Amino acid sequence: MHRCFAFCLAVAVVLSIPHLYAQIELVQITPPPQRRAEPPAPNASVDELDARGDELRAQKAYLDALDYYRAALAKKPSASLYNKAGITELELRRDKESTKDFERAVKLDRESADALNNLGVAWYLQQKYARAIKQYEKAVKLKPDVASFYNNLGAAYYGRKEWEQATAAYGHALQLDPDIFERTSRTGVTAQLPSPEERARFEYLIAKLYARQGETDHALQYLRRAMEEGYPGISDVYKDADFEGLRKDARFAQLMAAKPPAIPE
Repeated sequence: MHRCFAFCLAVAVVLSIPHLYAQIELVQITPPPQRRAEPPAPNASVDELDARGDELRAQKAYLDALDYYRAALAKKPSASLYNKAGITELELRRDKESTKDFERAVKLDRESADALNNLGVAWYLQQKYARAIKQYEKAVKLKPDVASFYNNLGAAYYGRKEWEQATAAYGHALQLDPDIFERTSRTGVTAQLPSPEERARFEYLIAKLYARQGETDHALQYLRRAMEEGYPGISDVYKDADFEGLRKDARFAQLMAAKPPAIPE
């Protein structure tokens, strides 16, 4: 099976909207976005503009949504509006513009964990991993019970090849949300990794974390993926303490005996 990593980029991580997870859509080579809605009415209230912007963003009319958020911001700047504008800019892959919006949101509300996390996302997408880590760490201090924040932190550490820190952050994410990697792994850090070996290392790491938690089915699933990606250190599974319980499962022996071939690029 051929996997497309060059032209289909599923960008990195989970954005924060209060009580919701929002992920960026796949970026395809498509015609430029067009405005489809009427421009904001000059006499519309901030609440009306905000609500209409939300509607348009839900419809993926991102340019129109930005028009409404900008009109609302012109009337009354707020951290919430800047955060929404930043998310919309990211949907359009205007990463630098989104960074400015999130920075303005944080300046207005330094306790906004969502805006801090999203600023981290913007830096991550620009491969400014140290800056992303700084924002993510602020976010997790404010909201230590949000799995996506730790997942993002792990991705940034992974980008810096700081495996121990990445493992710790991913472990926290998994404890808070056992299914988080099922939702984010294929549209998360793996999309940012240029080589099959790096992707394979990531799959092996996630298998370790699931095995450590006793999540046998998920551990086997990710171990298979690591083998399919051609992870060169797969023999470590026989001596790694995290896989001790998994090695007792009959399906482990079957998987290792089958040796799933690496999937070509």
